[in-house]
Amino acid sequence: MGKRAAIVGAGVSGLAAVRCCLEEGMEPVCFERSNDVGGLWKFSDHTEEGRASIYQSVFTNSSKEMMCFPDFPYPDDFPNYMHHSKLQEYIKSFAQRKDLLRYIQFETLVSSIKKCSSFLATGQWVVVTEKDGKQDSSLFDAVMICSGHHVYPNMPTDSFPGLEHFQGKCLHSRDYKNPGDFQGKRILVIGLGNSASDIAVELSRLATQVIISTRSGSWVMSRVWNDGYPWDMVYVTRFASFLRNVLPSFVSDWLYVKKMNTWFKHENYGLMPLNGPLRKEPVFNDELPARILCGTVTVKPSITKFTETSAVFEDGTVFDAIDCVIFATGYGYAYPFLDDSIIKSRNNEVTLYKDTCTLPATNEMMDDIDEKMGKKLKWFGQSHTLQTDYISYMDELSSFIGAKPNIPWLFLTDPQLALEVFFGPCSPYQFRLMGPGKWDGARNAILTQWKRTVKPTRTRAVGVAQRPTHLYDFLRMLFFPVILLAVLFTFYY
Repeated sequence: MGKRAAIVGAGVSGLAAVRCCLEEGMEPVCFERSNDVGGLWKFSDHTEEGRASIYQSVFTNSSKEMMCFPDFPYPDDFPNYMHHSKLQEYIKSFAQRKDLLRYIQFETLVSSIKKCSSFLATGQWVVVTEKDGKQDSSLFDAVMICSGHHVYPNMPTDSFPGLEHFQGKCLHSRDYKNPGDFQGKRILVIGLGNSASDIAVELSRLATQVIISTRSGSWVMSRVWNDGYPWDMVYVTRFASFLRNVLPSFVSDWLYVKKMNTWFKHENYGLMPLNGPLRKEPVFNDELPARILCGTVTVKPSITKFTETSAVFEDGTVFDAIDCVIFATGYGYAYPFLDDSIIKSRNNEVTLYKDTCTLPATNEMMDDIDEKMGKKLKWFGQSHTLQTDYISYMDELSSFIGAKPNIPWLFLTDPQLALEVFFGPCSPYQFRLMGPGKWDGARNAILTQWKRTVKPTRTRAVGVAQRPTHLYDFLRMLFFPVILLAVLFTFYY
C-alpha cells in the first residue's frame, strides 16, 4: 500500500471512496460512528446524534440502474425504486463482495480533522477519533468527507412570529419515523420537499386534516414516466442533456415547464413554483396530486403568524386547532470536526473546487467555483448550491482521468453500444467503459439494463417486452428544428 487516506462515513459515498483508494494503491481507513455500513440508508427507529435520519416508509427517488455502483448491477429481480431496507441489503452485499469491511472502524467518532504542523511540506492531516471513551490521533495523506449533509436540521423558528406561544407539538421531519402517533390529529407540514410530501401523504390516511404550507411551491413529478419507464432512465440521457445545452434558454425553459405540467396543471393544485423554470430539485411523489384531488391534503401559502392554537396564512385564511407542526425545512451544512478554513460556506454556498478537491491555484479555483455557482443559482436556487447537473459534472471529472466515454469513437467501432450510451440512460456503467477502472462487464450491463428494468414489473407476461427505441429519438433529433420553428412561430405570431 502507498499513501494513507482517512474516510469519514461508511455510506454509499464512503464505500465508493474505500474502493477507489484500493484501486489506486492507497491504504484506506474508514471511520463509521454507527455499527454498520449504509449511512443514510441504515434505518433506525430513533434519531441518532450526528447521523442522517430517515422514516420507515422511505423509498428511493432514483431507479436502481441509475444509482448502482458502476461495476455492481442490482439483481434483476430487485424493484426499480426500492424501500430503504432493500437498498441497505444491496449496500451490504457490495461491501462484502468487494471485501471492504476490513477497512472500516465501526462505532468510531471523528472528533477533529486538522492540518499537521508540517502541512506545507508533507500535505498531511491529523485525524482525531474516539471509541469506547478513548481518543486516538493518526496522520493521513488525504481525507475524504463522506458523511453527507442531511444531518443538522434547519429549524427556522425565528421566521414565524408567535410560534413561541403555540401550544401544540413541533418537530423537524428528521424526527418523524412513522404515522402511528398522529391518528385523528390536525397536522401542519411546513415545506414542500420530498420529505414534506411523503409525510403529508402518509399522514393524510389517518389524520383528521393535513395542510402543507409552502413559500415558493415546487414541481411534482411521478417516478413513472413515458410509457411507464422510470423517470430518470428516460430523462437523464446524453441526448436530452445535449438538447438542453444547445437550445436558447427561453426555449429550454418553455419546454421544461411544459413537461413539468404534462401530468397535471400545477397552478390548479396550488403547487406552481414562483420561479417556474428554476431547476430546483422537483418533488417525486406519485400520490400527492391524488391526495389533493381527494381533499385529504390541502396546500396553502406562507404563514404570517402563529397563535396559541392556529396558523394564519398569507391569504388571510386560518388553520385552527392544530395538534402538531412538522418542519420539513431542510438541513444546514455543518461539519463540526473541520476547521472553517478548510470548508468555507459563503451565504450557505459551499465553496468547493469541482465540489471536492483543492489542487490548482486559489484564484483559478475560485474563478471556476464562481462560474459554476452562477449556473447553480440559476438552475437550482440559493438553497441547493451543492446540487449539480449529473451528466456535465460526471463528464468533467471523468475527462480528467480518461474515463469519459468517447461517443464518436463508439459510433465508429460499436454502433449498438453508442446508440445506447447517447440516447439511453446515462447509467454509471458508462464511466467504466474505458480508462482507469475499466470493467469488462460494462458493455453488457449497458445493453441489458432495460431487461433488468422490466424484469420486476413483468410478473405477468403479456405480449413481447417493450423498451424505448433509439429510432424514435433519432427521428426526433432530425425533426427538432421543425418543431422549434413551430414553437417560435406560435410565440411571435
